[in-house]
Amino acid sequence: MSAEILAFPSGSSSDSSGASSEAQRGEAGRDASAGAAPVLVGCSHGTNDLTGRDVIRALLDDVRAARPDLDVREAFVDVQQPEVADVVTSVVAPPAATDGPDGSAPDAARPGDAVVVPLLLSGGFHVSVDVAAAVEDRGPGAGRAAASTPLGPDPRLVDLLADRLADVDVRPEDAVVIAAAGSSRPGAARDVEELAAGLRERVPGPVTVGYGAMAKPSVPDAVAAARADLAPGGRVVVAAYLLAPGFFYDRVLEAGGDVVTAPLAPDARLTAIVLDRYATAAATLAPPR
Repeated sequence: MSAEILAFPSGSSSDSSGASSEAQRGEAGRDASAGAAPVLVGCSHGTNDLTGRDVIRALLDDVRAARPDLDVREAFVDVQQPEVADVVTSVVAPPAATDGPDGSAPDAARPGDAVVVPLLLSGGFHVSVDVAAAVEDRGPGAGRAAASTPLGPDPRLVDLLADRLADVDVRPEDAVVIAAAGSSRPGAARDVEELAAGLRERVPGPVTVGYGAMAKPSVPDAVAAARADLAPGGRVVVAAYLLAPGFFYDRVLEAGGDVVTAPLAPDARLTAIVLDRYATAAATLAPPR
């Protein structure tokens, strides 16, 4: 059975109600140190899908447009380069460079501060291991680094996923299966279940969850279970709880749903969440040594 696929959004959502609601807390990032604001390192999983790469870059471009004062850099935990630890090191412990004419180090060689914002929708191995290791103290003379929490859970993600479902005209007789990436860490499943609980308040029919990997039920199993209990005339609508196209989204398209929503990015609410996570983490940086 082939699934109907909702067309990808052509740009950021016209609903910008969340674009600056809490992002004004970004002022904390500006004041986190006496010098420049910490570098914002947007760290995604990484993908071989060229469209998926463009979508993540577009999200970071939206962040740059919203906060042109920030140095925003891209990093990854898998598949693509540069690795997140290398990007953080380039900020907080840059390689030595030739002194300037006055004997001082050039700005590019001076240690700065960094905040890693995981461009991931829930906690899991990459957040608790890869990102956590990337922000470890580099020792005396190095800049400071901190990691924010992932983008989800967040009420704005519930709103965003509800909007994606509205785009496919979800009906009371339809069954919705949230398709999440999955993780071996139980905290990730709790994050997704929190989102599902919020979505159940917004969707008239049943809402269940399936995972792409490392957690049960799988998306195909969740789709099959939803179809077994489907109301007459209903559809199994798979809500892709994924930021961008890539390996997991391709698997979701093959999971047997009647309709598959587009991934979440780009959207102005994601931009706001990224900046909120950045501001909160920047405010936790310890005073300079």
